[in-house]
Amino acid sequence: MFGQAFSRIRAIPTGNVNYQTFMAPGILAQSMMFISIFYGLSIIWDKDQGILQKLIAMPVPRAAFVTGKAFGAGVRAISQVIIILFLSYLLGLNIKWSLLNIIMSIFTIILGAAFFSSLSMALAAIVKSRERFMGIGQVITMPLFFASNAIYPIQIMPHWLQIIAKINPLSYVVELLRGTL
Repeated sequence: MFGQAFSRIRAIPTGNVNYQTFMAPGILAQSMMFISIFYGLSIIWDKDQGILQKLIAMPVPRAAFVTGKAFGAGVRAISQVIIILFLSYLLGLNIKWSLLNIIMSIFTIILGAAFFSSLSMALAAIVKSRERFMGIGQVITMPLFFASNAIYPIQIMPHWLQIIAKINPLSYVVELLRGTL
């Protein structure tokens, strides 16, 4: 709805790309980040129920546990890739529909989800309660999304926000997705 409204008024300069097509990779990255940033909540649940102590006692390196959880978030995010790309197809967005581009998009989403879920798990190791984690997760997700190039180009942002957008990891995920799609 937002994309259709802004496409009609042409308020955001996206070059020769329709605004909905411009925005689709940003929405894809946003949904990946939202699911991944709350992935650390499972660590707190596992710790509260004593499962985490059993997993840590296993003769497996702890890094393997974190890596497995991080890439598990990536696998969950694949379903969102499929849904959003299907909706993009139904809306007739001008996306480069090739097998290589779809695979590269899935790969980008998996790596992005692994990064944001690792960040989330590190946060969960510091924060001890579910309520605090949820509050901090909300405080992190919205600024990361709105201070990225997901819904508008960096060039139209104020200078101070351009600096933040250039160090924002979500901006790089969106750029990779835009480059492939």
